[in-house]
Formats: sequence, C-alpha cells, structure tokens
Amino acid sequence: MNLYESTDKYICHKYKNRDEWKSMRIKGIGGSDCSAMVGKNPWKDSNTLWKEKKGILVPEDISDKPFVKYGTVAEQYLRELFALDYPRYEMQYVDNVTLQSREYPWMLYSPDGLLYDKETGQRGILEIKTTNILQSMQREKWNDRIPDNYYCQVLHGLNVTGFDFVILKAQLKTEWQDETVKLDTRHYEITREETLDDLNWLLMNEKEQWEKYYIGNIEPPTLLPEI
Repeated sequence: MNLYESTDKYICHKYKNRDEWKSMRIKGIGGSDCSAMVGKNPWKDSNTLWKEKKGILVPEDISDKPFVKYGTVAEQYLRELFALDYPRYEMQYVDNVTLQSREYPWMLYSPDGLLYDKETGQRGILEIKTTNILQSMQREKWNDRIPDNYYCQVLHGLNVTGFDFVILKAQLKTEWQDETVKLDTRHYEITREETLDDLNWLLMNEKEQWEKYYIGNIEPPTLLPEI
C-alpha cells in the first residue's frame, strides 16, 4: 500500500525541492502552524502567524540555528531506527511532500513518515521531535504526555489524513557543563478513537479562525498559552 498517493481525504502534492514545498506551505495552515493559530504555541502567537501568512511579516529563517540543523540531520536516523525497532509497521517516507485536505483545502500537513500496521491494517503517522532540555520544567512537559503545541500538530495530521493513529518519537537531549550528553528517547501513541473530542475541538477552532480572520481579512487578537 502506497500511503503517499492521494485518497478521498487528502491530495498528495510532491515537490522537486524544499523551495517549492515552502511556497505551498505559506498558502495554508500546516501542522506546525495550527498550535499558534489556536493559542497553544509558546514560540509564536496567532497574530504573528496571521501576519506571516498575509505577507505582512517575513517568517524568521531559523534553518541555520544549531538545534534546527541537529534536528534535520537526526530525523533521518531516528526514522530508520524506528523502522528497525518496530517491524510491525511498514514505514514510508517521501521528502518534500504536502498532504492537503480535500474538505478543507487550507489544511496542510507534511508528515515525518506514514505507517501501515501489518497486523491490523490501520494507517498511521510518524512524527519525530528532537528537543534540547535546558530546564527541569521542559522535561516535565513530556511526562506521560506531549507538549500542547506538538499535540495540536499530530491532531491536525489526523484531521487532514483521516488516519487511525500517530506515533510520536521524541529524543530529549540534555547537555551538562562537563560536556556529558544524556539522550532520552520516548514513544507516544495517540489514537483517533481516544481523541475524538480533542480532534473536533481543534477542527472547530481552526475553522473559526480561518473563516473569521483569514477569509475575512481581519487582524486577529494575540493568543498565547496560559502560563
């Protein structure tokens, strides 16, 4: 089963390079955008996102940041490790791809991998995160759950694809002053069945924001997570 083919839920767009992929991303709301849109992103607020999508602000280029470079390189190896550790899943990946919702064409998603469960026949998403842990508070956000901004991202992916589950593979990296490095790798499974209320909440909030502020061309208020 080729999961990177268009279905009745989404259109699969394949691009020649990263620049083409970025040009599509600015036209809608992607997985990493949706948490800012609904006020669940600690790094970007809803107003800034709107201004970027409208061309009022140019998004900051963080591709040369050390943590971004690390995550980009590490992702391919973590994806390969997942395939080795979990042979139950057929793991597929195609670079520079955007999945576009047929029902809501402004909803976009670029997965780190797509999964086929050989035992159940269910389809899923692989999401990979690498995080530098600088404070104990950051680690606490990963205890028995994933941070809200990443949770929104995987729910967005389920809404776009209609798939059954997400597995998020997180590598938490702590560097000590004596240059000792501790790596803590965790796996979180999120199923559609267990998150129906949250899926509906996110979809309704995204639709409301899109129709009122993006289609209506009204500058939105600033939404940030509660502290």
